[in-house]
Amino acid sequence: MIVNNSLDEVKKRENALSIIKDWVLNKSRESLYDLTGLSGGFIASPSEIDLLETYVGPAIFEEELQKVGIEHMGGEKVLPLNRTSSGILATILALVSENTNVVHYLAELPAHPSIPRSCALVNANYSETDDFNEFTIPENTSLVVITGSTMDHKVIDLENFKKVIEMAHDKNIPVMVDDASGARLRTVVFNQPKACDLGADISITSTDKLMPGPRGGLMAGRKELIDEIKIKVNQFGLEAQPPAVLAMLNGIKNFNEENLIKSFKRKDELLNLLNQNFKKFQTTPTGVMITPSDLASELKVSHNLSDNDVAFVFSFILLKEHGIITIPPVSMPGASATIRFDLSTSDAFNLDLEDLNKKIVSSFNNLEKLVINEDECREIVFNF
Repeated sequence: MIVNNSLDEVKKRENALSIIKDWVLNKSRESLYDLTGLSGGFIASPSEIDLLETYVGPAIFEEELQKVGIEHMGGEKVLPLNRTSSGILATILALVSENTNVVHYLAELPAHPSIPRSCALVNANYSETDDFNEFTIPENTSLVVITGSTMDHKVIDLENFKKVIEMAHDKNIPVMVDDASGARLRTVVFNQPKACDLGADISITSTDKLMPGPRGGLMAGRKELIDEIKIKVNQFGLEAQPPAVLAMLNGIKNFNEENLIKSFKRKDELLNLLNQNFKKFQTTPTGVMITPSDLASELKVSHNLSDNDVAFVFSFILLKEHGIITIPPVSMPGASATIRFDLSTSDAFNLDLEDLNKKIVSSFNNLEKLVINEDECREIVFNF
């Protein structure tokens, strides 16, 4: 295997960022295409930037964020965080006791790794399932978790969503919804209600996913729970800093639902083009994707790489040769290695789909040449 552990994942990310830096400096930002769906952004005027002081910034921008955040997420109060994972950690630190149970329902396994890792820190018993018929809430459960949209954009069934919340509340157990991309994907594309409007006690979203905001998290929910969680957030330095708060505020203000709707319409066109050369690409709500196992099955040559390694190598070829950023090269440890081409990003609107298809085919052809040599694969992933 090429990528064996979390340290390897950190190293391949460092290499990817170095490639991106060289591309921007030696070519142009305009010729780089971020198709991760996580491109985010930082929208701010010069006058706003002048207010980004340690205490002035929160005083000016957090009150307005309460208003627009509640409009976007629902709930009674919002809490800005430096990461969605930070909000998950703080929630579990605040609400989950040692040796209690945390049960998690999602549309497709696995869950984001921050959830089981946070449970492990407090010595809680964690379980997850994507089979609603198997989902139960045992005695001594302190928290029920629901994922609105998975890392690969599989969206939860609305009726199951409602039933899990009802099951939890029948036992007076709070519900946390990991709605990282779902806060927009579910509501805009699938016309589902906001998580808090469905009765969730806490909902968390990523402010860089499918919207022009910074890499950060925004939590919404019941006021008394937000206040309790906020104590842990402040104790452990998990709060969003003034620049991120400003960028969240403007990111929400500039969120354009039409971008998601346009990408929803364009995905079939891209899939039809890809189907001329591949069998295993699938649509997502906002683009197309291929799993590591499906990508490996497309290869017609023998190799010794794992399926995830094949995905990493393919994604680095896309990046180095065509300036196409997908999630696997830049992801954090534990993230899915599925390759998604998200058409909701601003870069995607400037990319001709026939040209994108040609770049994908060309990269795959080079992948077939490369996978037979593990040393060359390791070099493209780690640059050594």
